[in-house]
Amino acid sequence: MTQTTSAPPATWSPPAPPPVAIAGTPRRTTPGGALQAWFAGTPGRMRTVLLLSAAVAVLFGLAAAQGFSESDGALKRAEANTSQLVRIQAIHTNLVSANADATNAFLVGGLEPPAQRQHFVDSMAQASKLIAEAATAQPADQAVLGQLNATLLTYQGLVEQARANNRQGLPIGSQYLKDASAALQNDSLPLLNALVSANEDRVGTEFNGIGKGNLWLIVGGLITLLVLGFALYWLAKRTHRYLNMPIAAAAALVLLTMLVGGTALSGASKDAKDTRGHAYADTLALSRARIAAYDAKSNESLTLIARGSGDAFDKAWGVSAKEVDKQLAIVAATAPELQGPWTQYKTVHTTIRDLDSKQGKWDDAVKVSVGKAPGQNAATTFTAFDKGSAASLDATGKKVGSELSDARNGLPPIGWLGLPIGIVAALLVAWGMSQRLGEYR
Repeated sequence: MTQTTSAPPATWSPPAPPPVAIAGTPRRTTPGGALQAWFAGTPGRMRTVLLLSAAVAVLFGLAAAQGFSESDGALKRAEANTSQLVRIQAIHTNLVSANADATNAFLVGGLEPPAQRQHFVDSMAQASKLIAEAATAQPADQAVLGQLNATLLTYQGLVEQARANNRQGLPIGSQYLKDASAALQNDSLPLLNALVSANEDRVGTEFNGIGKGNLWLIVGGLITLLVLGFALYWLAKRTHRYLNMPIAAAAALVLLTMLVGGTALSGASKDAKDTRGHAYADTLALSRARIAAYDAKSNESLTLIARGSGDAFDKAWGVSAKEVDKQLAIVAATAPELQGPWTQYKTVHTTIRDLDSKQGKWDDAVKVSVGKAPGQNAATTFTAFDKGSAASLDATGKKVGSELSDARNGLPPIGWLGLPIGIVAALLVAWGMSQRLGEYR
């Protein structure tokens, strides 16, 4: 009989007990979970509004600083570019003045009057000095000013050849003088006109940019007020408290900055606009009048030097004289005293042309032109206009600089206070929001 062995009975084991949390052990959370928990619920939304409002407040401070810095910089550059423009036009005036001296002295024959020769030398020296100053003041003009210097060397060389031949009584001297004037008109003055145009554009750009700083302040301020207004409304709706004083104070600070800063920037823009329409416009007109007047005086002498074949120079005199009339009309209220000397000079010029072309008295016409005729002559009447217009130009040029400087000095220091103002507003927002967050702890 076969014996079978039975398996031992299975034993029962109880299930393992669940792990018991040890008191004081922190629960592990992922960084993403912690961040999600921080922004969860009403407290989390409060934190979101806090961050948004504080960031916008700081950005407002930066925008206010940028706006004031932009307007202040535009005023500063407008002043510098206006000075450069006056400097360039002074170069132009000195050159045409020197040319008028050279051509007028040529009519005397032999050695020119010492005073007139010295005026020519001084005018050329002043022009060279101003060219160096202009190149330092505005690097963008350096290349053209370098070309101008080169053309002036040619001009001065031709003038010296004309003087040498004139002292010896050689007729070729007059041709050298005509070539010198042509070199000045065709080579030097176009470069100066290009410089004047470039600097006028720079001045216009800066004048137009003065008011643009206000856009930064207004746009930044309105956006900030909208965000802070939303924060106040949202808090009132969630907490049933109608006013949060710190956030309201932040909004009031932003509004005050907008009002004070906007008023200051608008005032500076208005002052700059007035300067542009009056003192600056007068400065340009007086500079142009002096340039055209000297050009007319040169053409008067060249007409006589040509001895009967100077119609082209006489027509050029007429064009320049009309330009002087046009520019003097602009400054009629500012410098009315200039009209008398200029009218007297034009009357004397009519006498010169009548003596030369109608009566055939060339020698008498030359005497009236160079100032040797008794009574009124071209030299004395033109000198009166020259001195009067120079004084007026100096006064208006200084007025432009003074008015633009005053406009800059009148701006409040928001250019460097803007960021601190924005930070203070952000701290006020944080303070106000922390009061509500404390109620949820």
